[in-house]
Amino acid sequence: MPPGEPLFLAAGADSVLIADGTILAIGGELEVPPDARVLDCRGARICGGAVNAHTHLYSGLAPLGMPAPSPPPESFVQILERLWWRLDRALDESSLRASAELYVAESLLFGTTTLIDHHESPCFIAGSLDVLADAAQTLGCRLATGYGATDRNGGPEEGQRGLEECRRFAADNQRPLVRPLVALHASFTVSDATVREAAALAAKLDLPMHVHVAEDQADVEDAQTRGYSGPLERLLEQGALPRGSVIAHGVHLDERAVKAADAAGLWFVHNPRSNAGNRVGFARHLGASTHVALGTDGYPADMRREREALAEEAARAGSPLSEAEQRARAMAGHSLAAALFGVSISPEPSVGAQADLAVWPDGAAWSTPNGRPLHVVVAGEVVVESGRLTRADLDAIRAAAEREAPRLWERMRGLGG
Repeated sequence: MPPGEPLFLAAGADSVLIADGTILAIGGELEVPPDARVLDCRGARICGGAVNAHTHLYSGLAPLGMPAPSPPPESFVQILERLWWRLDRALDESSLRASAELYVAESLLFGTTTLIDHHESPCFIAGSLDVLADAAQTLGCRLATGYGATDRNGGPEEGQRGLEECRRFAADNQRPLVRPLVALHASFTVSDATVREAAALAAKLDLPMHVHVAEDQADVEDAQTRGYSGPLERLLEQGALPRGSVIAHGVHLDERAVKAADAAGLWFVHNPRSNAGNRVGFARHLGASTHVALGTDGYPADMRREREALAEEAARAGSPLSEAEQRARAMAGHSLAAALFGVSISPEPSVGAQADLAVWPDGAAWSTPNGRPLHVVVAGEVVVESGRLTRADLDAIRAAAEREAPRLWERMRGLGG
């Protein structure tokens, strides 16, 4: 579809007219420009594309046979050391590209049009964010991303290189669908000096922070050992959480801390499938915040499944959420994305909003358990048509991923804890 070409989603009374990436009108009696492309959406429902408010594109190859941790981990930190930290250390440019392209492609096919990413690849730092950004821009998906600076492998020098990648990318990025973030991996993997440097960089660039906080009790204990009442307080005291920052998890924050974060204008992202998989518990106090979105923490960006997991894990933890609470958490990511991208992004078609849309057959909205979208539109361009990517060959992407995965697993096996 040529840039700027009007697009008309023909769906009777719910038809949508789009031009220059924006929804111009909604209704059944619209005047369609003669040069508009018309996409038949009769018998379908047009919804806002889903937002995955916290993920890791570097995990895209994980479903392709990632080796189990050995010996079997007995704690969250051991899960990190024996699995996820081995994975990120094993990444090189080619495996990261294959991972990112597969993750972005499958996200669009799930109807997810915005990804908020938190990246780590300690043996490939400089230029890593460009690999992720190129995958998103090429395939037609919105992406906000930053490098999660950490001292856990190479000390403060490693942390500085991670922050330099955030700075460089923020200065260089010209991709319309991509926005930069400043990021820290997790409080317990960084020194106070690295936290202060991250805070200074976020202030200089006027960007929010994206960081894991209190995913496990180990993070709380580490902050207390350093002399703080908790990891959230540590980051706040050092100015590392400007308004609009994104806090992943918050599982082990109490209600008081969650309210303090809300008062500071911070976003939480709940990741129920990941929390269950890592056995860290249910984030029962996030209801004290008015800004809680839904993410996958590297699981596939099937946001319908993540919402189901939210309900399941809440019930299992004895903290059931009402249908309205589940919906609010699932839809909140659109407000977060709107703030990060500086445009209107809505969970339902809305005049003046960006045309980030998913067209679901048989009236199945993305929050229901059946099917995948028929068409997906991002910034007014059809990026999935009749269930197929329009900008890339999915078979070629999957073939590249299947070639890279065994190489990645072999490097993982050669790494220590």
